[in-house]
Amino acid sequence: MTGQQTKSRSRNEAGESRAADGRLRVLPLLIALLLPGGPIRAQGPAPHALAGATLEDLMKIDVTSVSRKEQSLSKTGAAVFVISQEDIRRSGATRIPDLLRMAPGVEVARINANQWAISIRGFNATYSNKVLVLIDGRSVYTDSFSGVYWDEVDTPLEDIERIEVIRGPGGTVWGANAVNGVINIITKSAADTKGGIIAAGSGSQQTADGLLQYGGDVGSHGAYRVFGKYFNLDNSSLPDGRNPADGWHTGHAGARADWGLSQGETLSVQGDFLSSGGGAISQIVTGYPPSLAPFNIRISDRSGDVLARWQKVHANGSETSLQIYDSATSRRDDGDSVTENTLDVEFGRHLTVAARNDVVWGLDYRFTREEIKPFASYGIAVDPARRTGSLVAAFVQDEIRLSHSLSLTLGSKIEHNSYTDFEIEPSVQLVWNRDARQTFWGSASRAIREPDFLEHSMTFDLGVAPIPGFGSGKVVLNGNPRLLAEQLTDYEAGYRTQLNSRLSLDATGYLSYYHHLLTTESGAPYVTLTSIGAGQPAPLIIIPLLYQNLAHAKDYGFELFGGWQATSRWKISSGLTLLRMSIGDDPGGNDITITESSGDSPRQQFEVRSKLNLPNNIEWDSSVKYVGALDALGVSGYTHLDTRLGWRLGERTELSLVGQNITSGGHFEFGDRSGLRNPSLAARTISARLTWHF
Repeated sequence: MTGQQTKSRSRNEAGESRAADGRLRVLPLLIALLLPGGPIRAQGPAPHALAGATLEDLMKIDVTSVSRKEQSLSKTGAAVFVISQEDIRRSGATRIPDLLRMAPGVEVARINANQWAISIRGFNATYSNKVLVLIDGRSVYTDSFSGVYWDEVDTPLEDIERIEVIRGPGGTVWGANAVNGVINIITKSAADTKGGIIAAGSGSQQTADGLLQYGGDVGSHGAYRVFGKYFNLDNSSLPDGRNPADGWHTGHAGARADWGLSQGETLSVQGDFLSSGGGAISQIVTGYPPSLAPFNIRISDRSGDVLARWQKVHANGSETSLQIYDSATSRRDDGDSVTENTLDVEFGRHLTVAARNDVVWGLDYRFTREEIKPFASYGIAVDPARRTGSLVAAFVQDEIRLSHSLSLTLGSKIEHNSYTDFEIEPSVQLVWNRDARQTFWGSASRAIREPDFLEHSMTFDLGVAPIPGFGSGKVVLNGNPRLLAEQLTDYEAGYRTQLNSRLSLDATGYLSYYHHLLTTESGAPYVTLTSIGAGQPAPLIIIPLLYQNLAHAKDYGFELFGGWQATSRWKISSGLTLLRMSIGDDPGGNDITITESSGDSPRQQFEVRSKLNLPNNIEWDSSVKYVGALDALGVSGYTHLDTRLGWRLGERTELSLVGQNITSGGHFEFGDRSGLRNPSLAARTISARLTWHF
């Protein structure tokens, strides 16, 4: 593995290609078994639930990710988008990355069948390092290399209550790495998922997709649920018809229990275990003179986590919480084996001081143990191969009510990490609720991204470079233990309005300045001796690269989202994103790849979504999205059209037919300048899914 660009060599499942023939593999026998009626015992929204929810109701949704307390979406001083359970159910998506396509300002690009590049407001890459991703308050951001393994983010979609997407810094309450945004996946309480679910699906690429879940009571004050799920992705294709070996399969089991211990006191305990595997076609530096050669590797992942959260609402309305989680992962991928274990303890308080101050404060301690074992012949070395690190943090945020319609929020997080010592991440927000339907807000904040284990300790044979008169030399990337934290200073302003009972609008503009961006700086080539067989020495030219912090950037943009309740049965929403970036080297910097990376994110995105309730419990949902070109990666702009037809068969059963990317025979959504990875085509897919609640 390497850094932001070079450590994106994660690969895909090896095996024979199975042609995507588009045939649906739903078992007729299963349909026959599930059709009989009867009262539903558990969950599942009633038919045409959309018709009962007005846009005014949606604007009053409570969110918790902005300030770590419940507050109305219309009163937040940040750019927030909420993906509800109804949005999830009607999206037709089977994986979380596809759900994130509906959030304005979020860049979602499929690399191949199991890899995604997902970022917010620029700096997109296979492992985007400026977006913090959480599941019920547990970070799934990997400290070893600053990124997210999206193939491991596999929460059953039926159990998600909502996904809160913050566009912009969240460092004041969430700390390091919440630079360009926070994606917080919040799951349902076990009390809301009593009963059972059996779901099965298949299609032209996802050949198997199944979920079995059951929940019930624990005594008189508790509830539980347990689940098991499995999916298998077929290989996709390349333009020349070759097999990219990017199939993938995952098994996932988990459980959750929630108790009401006393008046206002709750306890939640949950845990997961995930196992996945596949293969990859990678490239390594080999031979003399050195050259890049393809190499087949196996990829496997084993991960698990346990989380407990206690919360107490006191008689005076104040709240106290304590959360502890332990997560562990062991992954063989891209030339090395990475083992990481994280223990996190977090304490929080929410209280009112006097009549005007609403205060949230907290303490956090995180301990991480990491080990990286490179495989032979991959040209990777990590010294030291093991490390332990800790993070100690404290934050406070005070919402000051200046008048009945004007509030000022001041806050900061102070943390000490193992790489850059002390960091401070302050913020200020001003919110004016002009009336019950209009909100103006502005904010200024600072956020940082910590360096990671590989950036500090790695040496990697990155590639080859032609040497006139000699042949080729070997490019070697070296870590740097003296790296600084990347810094962001951000300014934002927004406006939300409920124009009438049918029409709403949410607009955000921002200006962001980045400093100390990570670069790979080239040094003077030198000659060393290498053995070419039988102990015979031969000269080898080395072109060294060194991680440093010698770049800066500025970006600005505009995000617009609107919703229109056309009729009681038909809702239309649309989003527009405009982004402009400029990245430059600092004095002494010579990394041309960082300056080109402004073209790794689309300059514009536009989407329209439609939800229509038809007679006889039939739902028809569609979305069309245009994504601008990625100039630096040679990826053309494309239009992505999805549609879903859902049918409620009585009160127990739902059948859905989904077409994704149906107007395209295949297109690329992302690329790779390093040449170490071959992205595959995003092709047209057809699938069906049957869900039974009992």
